Amino acid sequence: MDDGWSGTSFDRPRFQDMLRDMEQHQFEVVLVKDLSRLGRDYIQTGRYLELVFPEHGVRLIAVGDGIDTARADTDLAPFRNVVNEMYARDTSRKIRGALYTKMQAGKFIGNFAPYGYQKSPKDKNRLIPDERAAATVWQIFAWAAVGKRPAEIARMLNERGKPPPSVYRSLVHPALSPDHYSKHKEWTSTGVSRMLQDVVYLGHIAQGKTEKVSFKSKKTRVKQADEWILVPNQHEPLVSEQTFAAVQRQRSARRCNRKEAFSNLFSGLAFCKDCGKAMSTVGTRKKGSAANLACGAYKLRGISACSNHFIAYETLYRCVLEAVRQYVCLSEQECSALFERLKRRLRLDERGRETGRGRERLTQEIGQVQRLVAQLYEDRAADRIGEANFYPILERYEQRTAALQQQIDALQPDSGAESLHWLQERLRAIIGRYTDVEELTPSLLFELIERIEVGQGTYEKTGKGRVKRQKIVIYFRFLSVPYEIDWIE
Repeated sequence: MDDGWSGTSFDRPRFQDMLRDMEQHQFEVVLVKDLSRLGRDYIQTGRYLELVFPEHGVRLIAVGDGIDTARADTDLAPFRNVVNEMYARDTSRKIRGALYTKMQAGKFIGNFAPYGYQKSPKDKNRLIPDERAAATVWQIFAWAAVGKRPAEIARMLNERGKPPPSVYRSLVHPALSPDHYSKHKEWTSTGVSRMLQDVVYLGHIAQGKTEKVSFKSKKTRVKQADEWILVPNQHEPLVSEQTFAAVQRQRSARRCNRKEAFSNLFSGLAFCKDCGKAMSTVGTRKKGSAANLACGAYKLRGISACSNHFIAYETLYRCVLEAVRQYVCLSEQECSALFERLKRRLRLDERGRETGRGRERLTQEIGQVQRLVAQLYEDRAADRIGEANFYPILERYEQRTAALQQQIDALQPDSGAESLHWLQERLRAIIGRYTDVEELTPSLLFELIERIEVGQGTYEKTGKGRVKRQKIVIYFRFLSVPYEIDWIE
């Protein structure tokens, strides 16, 4: 039913309909041709296979793969999920490679031309001026060159009834709805500011400004300017070099440079609990603090959109770090005990290893590794959140299964001892990642956390003076219920 949707996404409309029917116990069996039809994200597919479906009493049958969860011999299911994901990963890599080649050649690959331009009817990868919008672009740069601020420019454009880029795009392409691109359908200082620093209006093509965190995620990372793919003089400029330089001088004169570079780890993760908008960095007067995070809607439109919801960056960092340590970290003793139990149960029977069956044997051993790690970690964590909540994170130990598969392909018939040693070292490295988390990193946050919501802070008078109380909700990927924090400072 979900024609045109990627198998790496589980937000497919009809798939979500099926889950709603499952919640109401309207069926007992999910029947698929093979596991790739369920999904190509091995972590999420494994979650449904091992956690979600069993919790609702649903049996899954993958005909082509010979898998039936009603039977106990589903050892190779995680392996097949990994292979399916590898196919999606390879396809994604090829698409990115083709697009990268086009960007290096100076070809425009965006879905829609930047405001002020249109795609050439003869070559969709080439930009030509759109006379009506180009006049507005020229006026914006002229105002900025004489010192007008982006907020003033946005106000004047709105007063004159100039359609903003989102509305104008929908006028040019009637099939598009402006509601999809803009809520308020008006010029904003942020939009104007973004245009004033875009080199596309000098005739250059700058692409590759963002990249996806993972082909399985919709989140993107903003690249630094020196990482962009910049190809000069690819189309007709709308402003002169002198005007563009004058605008940049005006902007630099008003810019307050920070003493140290600041990187917001929670970009794309932290959201306002009330309106759902992303939390945005704002200035702070607190000594020693890098920045505050505030509701993006409030930052853009004030109290007419939402309240500030501000929180010190350091405060949110401490909250998340403590939550990660509470739910994820293993002690040194637990890590050592877990590894020793694994070693005892992963002894390869070298005497029984026969030429031609080595690779098959090792494949079965890897399936055992995955089950053993899951079972042992569940035993360790039973007193904290229980089997149902902690099983998904153990599936993350399978993130290196693709690399293990490569090792299997390279194995010789008599290399069982070397393979066991390599596998043990790999297990030690994986388990060690969760031994003691000293600091938060982008990769760690992506692996563990789906979303963070920040509530509006309130102030209360106590015997020790005024304190701020604020609710923070963290959605861990491996927990079925969100983790809530009532923070007081």
